[in-house]
Amino acid sequence: MVASVEITDAEFAAYERDGVVCLRDVFSSDWIDLMRGAVEDAMADPGPHAEEYANAATGGRFFGDLDVWQRQPAFRKFVMESPAAEVAGRVMRSKTSTFFYDHLLVKEGGTAERTPWHQDQPYWAVSGRQVASLWVPFDSVPEDVSVEYVAGSHLWEAHNPYHFDDGSPYEGTDLPPMPDIEGHREDYRILTFALEPGDCLVFQAMIVHGAPGNPHKGRRRALATRWLGDDARYLKRKGEVSIPTTDPGFADGERYRGESFPLVWRSK
Repeated sequence: MVASVEITDAEFAAYERDGVVCLRDVFSSDWIDLMRGAVEDAMADPGPHAEEYANAATGGRFFGDLDVWQRQPAFRKFVMESPAAEVAGRVMRSKTSTFFYDHLLVKEGGTAERTPWHQDQPYWAVSGRQVASLWVPFDSVPEDVSVEYVAGSHLWEAHNPYHFDDGSPYEGTDLPPMPDIEGHREDYRILTFALEPGDCLVFQAMIVHGAPGNPHKGRRRALATRWLGDDARYLKRKGEVSIPTTDPGFADGERYRGESFPLVWRSK
C-alpha cells in the first residue's frame, strides 16, 4: 500500500517560503477506502477528547476527535504504515519523523461553522521548527471549503491560543492575541487548495490557518497527523497547554519518545 513519493524542488521551496505545500496523489485508493470506513467506526465510538465544534444555532455538524490511533486499528495502521511519516520527515528536511498525535475532523454538508484562524504550535508543549502536520482528505474538497493559510506566517511570533468553543483566550501564556485576519483578509496573501482523495497538505506548525464552513451537500472528512522532526523537543510552556492531553513526564528539552510518541520513519 506504500508507493514511492517524489517531492520536487519547487514543492520543497513552497513549504519553506509559504509554510504549506500541497502534494498530489500521495495516498493510494487502498488507504482512502480503509480510512473512510475507519472514520465511520471512530464517529460511532468517540473517545474522551471528542468534541462537537458546530454551533447548534447555525446547524450542521463539525466533529473532532484526538488520539484516535490509540483506539482504532485502522488509524494506527495509517500512522505506522502509510507514506505520512516519510512525507512529513522529508518535507521538514528531517532525518527522522516521530508521531505526535492525530486529529480527526469531519465537517458535514450544510455546516456554517468556521474553523477560526490560529497557529497550532502554541497549543502544544513542543519547541522546534521541524514540526509539521499532514492534512489528508477522504472526500473531494472544493477550494471554497478547504483549509486557508496565511502565506509566510510560519515565520511570525507565537500568538495566544484560544478555545474554539467560546473564543476565550488561554490563560497565563503571556503571548499576544492573534490579529484579526478575517476582518482584514485583503492585507494577507491567503492560500487555499482544491483537493481530491489521495492529495495532502503539509504545513509547518506555526503557520496561521483556518477554514470556511461547508455549505455543500458533500462531507469533508479529513485526518490531520502531527509529526516531530530532529529539532523538536518537549517544552514546558507557561499557562494553558492542550497537547499532549496528559503529562508525558518529560523534562523540559527532552525528545518525545516511547509508545505514545513512536519514531515511525528514519532516512536511510
